[in-house]
Amino acid sequence: MKNILNIAFVFFIGLSVLTAQNNDTKKADKHFDRLEFVDAAKQYEKLIKKGKGNAYVYRRAAEANYNLFNMKEAERFYKLFIRKNEGIEAEDYFRFASALKVNGKIDESNENMHEFAKLAPDDKRAKFFLKNPNYYAELKAKEPNFSISEMEVNSGEYSDFGGYEHNDMFYFVSARNKSGRTYGWNDQPVLNIFVAENVAGTWKNEDEIPGDVNSNFNEGTIAITQDGKTIYFTRTNMGDGNKYEADEDGIGRLRLYKATLVNGQWKDVQPLSFTDSEYSYSHPALSPDGSTLYFSSDMPGGFGNSDIYQVAIDADGNFGEPKNLGDQINTPGRESFPFMDEDKRLFFSSDGHLGLGGLDVFYASEINGKFTYPTNVGAPVNTSSDDFAFAYYKGKESGYVSSNRGGLSTVDNIYQVDLLQPLDETLLMITAVDAATNKPLANTQVIVYDKDETEISRGNTNEAGLVELLVISNQEYDVQGNKEGYESVSVEIRAAGESMPVDLALDMIEPLIAERKIVLDQVFFEFDKSEIKASAALELDRLAETLQKYDDIRILVTSHTDRRGPASYNLGLSERRAKSTVEYLVSKGVDESRLEYEGKGETEPINDCAQGCTEAQHRENRRSEFTIIEEKEGVETLIVTPEED
Repeated sequence: MKNILNIAFVFFIGLSVLTAQNNDTKKADKHFDRLEFVDAAKQYEKLIKKGKGNAYVYRRAAEANYNLFNMKEAERFYKLFIRKNEGIEAEDYFRFASALKVNGKIDESNENMHEFAKLAPDDKRAKFFLKNPNYYAELKAKEPNFSISEMEVNSGEYSDFGGYEHNDMFYFVSARNKSGRTYGWNDQPVLNIFVAENVAGTWKNEDEIPGDVNSNFNEGTIAITQDGKTIYFTRTNMGDGNKYEADEDGIGRLRLYKATLVNGQWKDVQPLSFTDSEYSYSHPALSPDGSTLYFSSDMPGGFGNSDIYQVAIDADGNFGEPKNLGDQINTPGRESFPFMDEDKRLFFSSDGHLGLGGLDVFYASEINGKFTYPTNVGAPVNTSSDDFAFAYYKGKESGYVSSNRGGLSTVDNIYQVDLLQPLDETLLMITAVDAATNKPLANTQVIVYDKDETEISRGNTNEAGLVELLVISNQEYDVQGNKEGYESVSVEIRAAGESMPVDLALDMIEPLIAERKIVLDQVFFEFDKSEIKASAALELDRLAETLQKYDDIRILVTSHTDRRGPASYNLGLSERRAKSTVEYLVSKGVDESRLEYEGKGETEPINDCAQGCTEAQHRENRRSEFTIIEEKEGVETLIVTPEED
């Protein structure tokens, strides 16, 4: 049922087979285009039973069932469509893989994710998967942070979701108003906002929220200011009045509204100033101090079907310009249902980050205005179904999540979650000092990488040489410190506990050019890879700056491999490494005419390895070296590694 509140975020694919529409599909297509997926699915299946199934019909049947979260039928029809081998697009494989995962067919799901990655190698979802194809087993094995129990407030046959607590009252969204009009998406009544009171520790006496918030169309999730005087809520777009408004394609988008509490009634309903009728805006959430509103939208400039945004609220209640939270939070998929707790931890649901199936709940903490990398909350909060609208209240160590698990795919229920153990986060308290004097180093850039050399977080130290960065506990990280005039330093750690001190002692270096001498660490590569590592990039950045300052020298880049693998292959690999190094320097502004490169393969190893080598010794063999091949007349210039210094 929450899909109604994602109405604008339905991603229609398959333009390549739209020409298959004909008089036979006209009735079904009409339902589909109106987002009446129950009737659309029935009509497409009738065509298939009559022997009129083709690639177009199979795909449309799959999409209709996918949008209803009827994943068994979605799997069946995607399989039939893909067998036709006509106009298959990357998103077909992604959705087929998603359906298979929901249905517990993990190996088949992974096979189709590989097909998705082949067609869309630059898609962030493909990169996530290829980097960690064993993610599913890891998530299943994760120790639970919460227990979960279904709430008595649920109506049973109708959807209830979006549990939200404020001033000892419980608000939620429900389709239980049987007197209202039904919605074509799933043939359930439209959604309204309800409120229940606390009776001896149980939510009772639920009723529609008083005032003018509820209408004849869909209302959705809410946020209420701390003083209890203003409510923000989602509603099918009704413009500035009380009349349904559709976009230019005839689709009713979602819009954010606010209302004011007057004598116990919510009155003066107004759309938020930064919203309009052409895009959807939904799922409001407030920061703890009420100065920022978070929401989900498909407005232009995002990264996927729906992204999470933030917008500032000033003291007079006026809004600034919405700002996308960036591609660390948002993906090419759906990110929605944000909620921020007292610790400025942002919870949200996503089907773009790696999860257990459908929408999963993730969280990311805000530190110094930036969010950490999202973490999957794990089971039992997340399941193979859609899990969303997570709200957590630190003072009670409990909260709520909504899900369509364990029943009809179109019916959502609210569950209470209770904290079992703290979320796995460690605050790194990183201090940078001068190695010789032990004095703190302000404005030192600190970057935290995970074991795959993916940047997790970064920040600059304050006047006391301190910066605090949040990471996931019990994971290995490389903490790197960089400051102009000092050698870069890195420390490998395993994050543990709620907080953890990390000390970075940086050695002051002489200027990179001292008597025409350039000191540069060797550039190393991963096994069988030619991409520049993050640690090597720092050294190449220094070299690029030096070459731009001294424009009278030219260099030769010579790359080497270790001695594993055929010699002919290693020669080609070393040439790719040398080329990759040169391309990186060019990307940093060095004139390509000043650079030459060659590959030596395995012919000039630092370590012979005749009697075997350790991994560290193999790593030393995989390197790029730099030699001056032209210099200003009469001036001797050397580029050496520290060992040669």
